[in-house]
Amino acid sequence: MTETSNNQPVITAQQLVRRFGHFVAVNNVDLAVNRGEVFGLLGANGAGKTTTLRMLCGTLPPSSGTVTVAGVDMVHHARRARGRIGYVTQRFALYGDLSVLENLDLQAGLYGMVGKHKQERLNWGLQHLQLNTDRNTKAGQLPLGYQRRLAIAAALLHEPDILFLDEPTSGLDPLARQQFWELIYELAESGIGILVTTHYMDEALFCDHLAMMEAGNIVARGTPAELLAHPIPTPILELRSRSCAKCAGWLADWTEIREIIPHVGRLRLRLQPDTDQASLITRLQTMATQHGITIDAIEAVPPDLEDVFVAVLESAEQSAEETAA
Repeated sequence: MTETSNNQPVITAQQLVRRFGHFVAVNNVDLAVNRGEVFGLLGANGAGKTTTLRMLCGTLPPSSGTVTVAGVDMVHHARRARGRIGYVTQRFALYGDLSVLENLDLQAGLYGMVGKHKQERLNWGLQHLQLNTDRNTKAGQLPLGYQRRLAIAAALLHEPDILFLDEPTSGLDPLARQQFWELIYELAESGIGILVTTHYMDEALFCDHLAMMEAGNIVARGTPAELLAHPIPTPILELRSRSCAKCAGWLADWTEIREIIPHVGRLRLRLQPDTDQASLITRLQTMATQHGITIDAIEAVPPDLEDVFVAVLESAEQSAEETAA
């Protein structure tokens, strides 16, 4: 792995823009990822995450802006810069009719590996990604989680400075997602910088730093703790009851409630700004009694990351409307 100062970003993007005709897919994005850091790009599908990732990887040229990977200019020296990165796409991009070992051997050859070094890296990939027992299994027959492991093994054979993961846990079951994040942590601890895109808010909490994207713009950034401390104008109440579905039915038309977010055994109620919470709680308890519903608890709770994200998006939309007016 190339020696890079821990204080120096392994990848830096400045004023990154990508246009498709008149459509601006990514708008003046700045970001930096340090060695050993897990950096998350968070946003809904279509927010611009994958387009940003492709520009950072050199597979899509930016319309304007700069990208530097381990000190190499990606825009003007893309081939040399690509040798410093590993990239795992959202869809499995290896050969399904080749075995695990054949896929890794092919990738090692594409990286120019030969002899003892090649064999050492193949053994590393099989063992470190827990693929040894499946070395002769065709890649297309592997479970999705192990296909992702194989893709990561292939992307790490040449010991890159940074690993890009595009929605790596999409479609995986909860246990496989947890195992995948344990692997991501392990890789980061080895010194690799990792940039991951995700639309899972719970996964975003695992990142060291986050950038929230919407409509091609970064609308908020910081550590998960910093973002969770971001003040939002919409208070959150949590209602716990065995009759949440019934509660949601008669709460749907209450003007003080901006959004009802159902969970198992509870409802999160996002309120309108300046709502009198004490009065609303009293009214809720009275209505529940009238409907024969037992409310186990109802209390104000701090916002989670999804609440913050929604509030940031609403603020950005309001600013855009005011500017347009």
